[in-house]
Amino acid sequence: MGRSTLNIDLSPRHLQLREILFRRWKTNGVRIGDKIESQNEIVQFCDFSLITVIKTLKDLEAEGVIRRQVGKGSFLVRAPWAEAHHRVGFFYNRDIVGGGIFNNDFYTKLVVAFEKGVVSDGHEFILGSFTHKSMPIHLWDALDVVVLTGITKETRLDKLADTSSQVAIMDLVIEGLPYHAYRLDFEPAFKQMFAQHDGETHKYLYLNSSIASSEQAVRLEAFQRACTACKTPQELKVITVDQETGEGAAELEAVLDAYRPDFVCGYVNRNWLPMISTRARAYPYKLDSDRPSFHVDSSEWMQQVLADIYSNLEDRRPGAMVFSFPASFHP
Repeated sequence: MGRSTLNIDLSPRHLQLREILFRRWKTNGVRIGDKIESQNEIVQFCDFSLITVIKTLKDLEAEGVIRRQVGKGSFLVRAPWAEAHHRVGFFYNRDIVGGGIFNNDFYTKLVVAFEKGVVSDGHEFILGSFTHKSMPIHLWDALDVVVLTGITKETRLDKLADTSSQVAIMDLVIEGLPYHAYRLDFEPAFKQMFAQHDGETHKYLYLNSSIASSEQAVRLEAFQRACTACKTPQELKVITVDQETGEGAAELEAVLDAYRPDFVCGYVNRNWLPMISTRARAYPYKLDSDRPSFHVDSSEWMQQVLADIYSNLEDRRPGAMVFSFPASFHP
């Protein structure tokens, strides 16, 4: 028996055109009430006969997807791609999380919370990855939303505009792109920590990530501001680490022994915690942790994220907006 494959070219011409129109309208951000192309304009940009175009538009009108008005044109009444069951994808950068997303505590809890929210809302969840140089655009076209994390300055973003899916950026703000970004604001947590320890001078060692991003820079600046704002002068040393691979443990140990900090904060690989805990108090970035940390409740964060994503399903490019979720300090 021969192998069966799905090929859109085998479907009737009017159904092919229907999918092409939906993808075009979805990509261009056509919303309910907007005017769509005339039948003559559709003929110009696609390889279908006028008879097929007319049949397709009549079918869409009969289904209540469009409304045709003599002398005025046709208008979108329903957006089928933004209704009922949705396919929501979460994609991480394999070049950043080389060991896989479930080898990283922060990303693991983030994915679990995101998936739980999507599935509980009655939608379909898809997990995948991309690299600095390659993004699965054709896969994303089959989804309603793709949420991306792990983007850095090395990541090629020119293909993002090609997907018909709504794009959302997690834990990063990318200037100049028409996407919603969902970031974590750790400054309130930093202020809580320094306020609790203020009154005497302490030595802080901040582990800054070697993975350059806007959020990495913002967090370091916020930490430095909170330190400087203390009434009692504090000592602060900043070093760069690769928290994803965990390499450089010997170098970190040498700094710990030479500097002798009271507190170690920032990007901490889980394998470093035993070494750090014998020398200082560690406050890493954490999701859903009851241990000392700069903490984020992932369920509450995902409620904010998903509520905004759902509200934008009708509009692929809702514009550039930044949503900040505050972290708290767990002493």
